[in-house]
Amino acid sequence: MPDSSQFILGADLAGQPVAQALRLANRHGLVAGATGTGKTVTLQHLAEAFSDAGVAVFAADVKGDLCGLGAVGSPQGKVAERIAGMPWLNHRPQAYPVTLWDVHGQSGHPLRTTLSEMGPLLLGNLLELNDSQQAALYAAFKVADREGLLLLDIKDLKALLGHLKDNPEVLGDDSALMTSGSSQALLRRLATLEQQGAEALFGEPALQLQDILQPAVDGRGRIHLLDASRLVHEAPKVYATFLLWLLAELFEQLPERGDADKPLLALFFDEAHLLFSGTPKALQDRLEQVVRLIRSKGVGVYFVTQSPGDLPDDVLAQLGLRIQHGLRAFTAKEQKSLRAVADGFRPNPAFDTLSVLTELGIGEALVGTLQEKGTPGMVERVLIAPPQSRIGPLSAAERAALIAASPLVGRYDKPIDRESAYELLMARKGETPGAQPQQAPGEESFADKAGDFLQSAAGQAIKSAVRQAANQFGRQLVRGLMGSLLGSKRR
Repeated sequence: MPDSSQFILGADLAGQPVAQALRLANRHGLVAGATGTGKTVTLQHLAEAFSDAGVAVFAADVKGDLCGLGAVGSPQGKVAERIAGMPWLNHRPQAYPVTLWDVHGQSGHPLRTTLSEMGPLLLGNLLELNDSQQAALYAAFKVADREGLLLLDIKDLKALLGHLKDNPEVLGDDSALMTSGSSQALLRRLATLEQQGAEALFGEPALQLQDILQPAVDGRGRIHLLDASRLVHEAPKVYATFLLWLLAELFEQLPERGDADKPLLALFFDEAHLLFSGTPKALQDRLEQVVRLIRSKGVGVYFVTQSPGDLPDDVLAQLGLRIQHGLRAFTAKEQKSLRAVADGFRPNPAFDTLSVLTELGIGEALVGTLQEKGTPGMVERVLIAPPQSRIGPLSAAERAALIAASPLVGRYDKPIDRESAYELLMARKGETPGAQPQQAPGEESFADKAGDFLQSAAGQAIKSAVRQAANQFGRQLVRGLMGSLLGSKRR
C-alpha cells in the first residue's frame, strides 16, 4: 500500500493502487488526452496530492474550473461510485489552500513582472520580432543599462525608444542597429500588446518567488492558480511568455538541492503546445536545457496538452510520469501519431497499449510511472482517483471571499509607479519633474544581481558597462532571466 513517500494516482485493473514515489516527482511529467477525457480533473487530483505532501503548486487555470480546488467537494453519482471502489483511498472531501492570480487583477491578485526582469530575449519573443528588430531591442536595453534607466513597464520602453530617436548618438557603436524602421516596428508591436491588454503584466510590485513557495499555515503546499481563461485565447503569446519567464526565474534563483524526499514546487503548464509554437530555435533549445536542469533545483514541470506530439522530442524524453487519457484517430496521420504514443510506454503483457488508447473512458488513463531506481515501470490502465475538492468552478462570491482571505491580500493589489525611465527622460526634456524613487518590495540590490549577465551572449556585449557601474547601486539593469536562458551562471 502507498505511504507518505508516494502519492496515489488511481486503481489498476485489479483494483490495486497505482502510485508514484514523491522523491521522483521532480523528474517532470505529462498529462495528455483529447478534449473531454478528464485531463483537468486529473490535474486537480495531482495538485491535491502535491499540496497534501507539503509541495507548493503553480498551475494555469485555462478553463476556469480548476479553482474548485478552493471549495469542499461533494462527490455524487459516478464519482461516488469510483471512490467506493477504492477503499484504500482515504478520501476526505475538503478545500485546499488556494491563491488566485490574474494578469488583469480582476479574478485574482494582479500578476506582474517588469521589462527589466523579463529581458530582451523573452520580450522579443513576446513581440514576435525578426532578427533586425531583436538586435534593435538589445541595443535599447544596452543604453538603458548604461544610463541607469529602469525599464519597469511599457511606457518606460516607449519613452526610451523616443529618446533614442531624438538622440541617436547615445547608441554609440550600436547606432546602425536602431534604424527608423526597426524603431517604428518596435513601437507598433508595443501598441498591439497594449491593445491586447497585456500591458497589465508589466509593472510593480513584481511577483516574488518566495510568495509562491510559502506553505499554508497547516503545512500543506499552497496552490497558486493563474486565471488564464481569457489570456490563453486573447493573448496566447503573453500566456506562454510569462510561463517561460517563471520557469527561467525559478531556475536562476533557486539553489541546488540535489536528491530530496520531495520537490519544492510543482509547475503545471496547460495548453503546453503554446510554449513551443513559434518559439525561435535558440530560445527553444535553451528552454529544453532549463527543463532538464531545473529538477536539481527541486522543481517538477508537468505539461498538459492534447497530444504528446505537441511537445519537442527532447522535452518528451525528460518526462518521467506519463498520464495518457483517451485519444481519437481518424486519419492516417492520426493513426501514426497514436502508434508513437503507444511506443512511448513500456509494454504490459496484460493488454495491448495501442488498442486501449482509443478505448479509454472519461477519467481513465494509461499511466507510466517511474520505479524506485528511476527506470520506467510497465504501463498500467488506471482509473484516476477523484479529487477531494469540488469538481467545477467557484462562484463569483466564493472567488471574492478567497481573494479577501488570501495571505497576500494588499501585497500586490495596489500598483507602484516609482521613478524609472519614463520619469527620468521626461524630466530631462523638462516636461515633468522627476519623482523620488521608491524601493520596490523585496527588490534585490544590484550587487546581488550583477553577475547574471557576465557569461551570457547579451552580457558579453555590456560587460564593460556592468563593470563600470558595479558599485553604483540601482543604476544598472540586470536580468536574471537572461542569465538562465542565455547560459550564464550566478556567481
